[in-house]
Amino acid sequence: MLKASLCALALAIGGATGFPTLAAVRIVATTSDLAALATAVGGDLVSVETVVPAAGDPEAFEPRPGDVDKIRRAEILVRVGLGYDHWLDKLLVRAGNARVMRGQAGYVDGSVGIPLLEVRGRSVVNEDGHSHGAANPHYWLDPHNAVIVTGGIAEALIRRLPEQQERILANRAQFVNAVGERLPAWIAQAPSRAGAKFIAYHNSWPYFARRFRLDVIDVIEPKPGIAPSPAHLARLVSHGRQAQVRAVLHEPYEPVESSRFVADKLGIPVVVLATSVGSLPGTDDYFALIELNLKLLAKALGGSP
Repeated sequence: MLKASLCALALAIGGATGFPTLAAVRIVATTSDLAALATAVGGDLVSVETVVPAAGDPEAFEPRPGDVDKIRRAEILVRVGLGYDHWLDKLLVRAGNARVMRGQAGYVDGSVGIPLLEVRGRSVVNEDGHSHGAANPHYWLDPHNAVIVTGGIAEALIRRLPEQQERILANRAQFVNAVGERLPAWIAQAPSRAGAKFIAYHNSWPYFARRFRLDVIDVIEPKPGIAPSPAHLARLVSHGRQAQVRAVLHEPYEPVESSRFVADKLGIPVVVLATSVGSLPGTDDYFALIELNLKLLAKALGGSP
């Protein structure tokens, strides 16, 4: 379904321009979000593949044999960076594709230029759970950051197809304009959420929360990828009761028992939000991802989106 929706988006953005059809540039993106953004920029100039399934957890992903071949055939590679897709580095070595190695013309790290949150000033480390890098990596959940990512993708695609620069820039401008048109309405919904406090299972939401004025006061995982202890859950319940938390935010691919435990103790709902394009029904493109999450939050708070 995701592949079909990306193809439809490509036709909508790039295929109605009247330009002749060219051989598609092979783009491999580590996540479905980056794949959607690459398709928006490339239109029918590109063929985009995703490494991590839409509903999978990129931080805990284990590459499959076929993923090496995807990287080997790629002309442009787009990654999240910041340790989120740390497993990609070994794939790059195994694939041996010089075009998409770090520092080469076909290599795009989407985190470049992003105003990062939770900067830790260290390289990627493994803390017995997920590997995390120098900052929180969930930056694409802020539409302003998605605009920045499309800039990096456009630069790489223009390097590959300099004769198509005007077309690529027009595709990107269409995406940027669509963000600019929708964002004021999204932010205008914020007063209904202003001051509402949440607990999250995984620390996925700082960028989304900053843009849409949410207050995520704590996380259930004591460290990314590490299950909480009973003592940690008890502390969360106490903290959540004092702060009058309104809901527990949960990712589609995470175990739900701890989130349900905290929510039941506090008498509040568990709200499953989409972390990626395609991770929940109704999130077949980037705009649908943001819109569904805002709608689910409004419903949890007893309002309308």
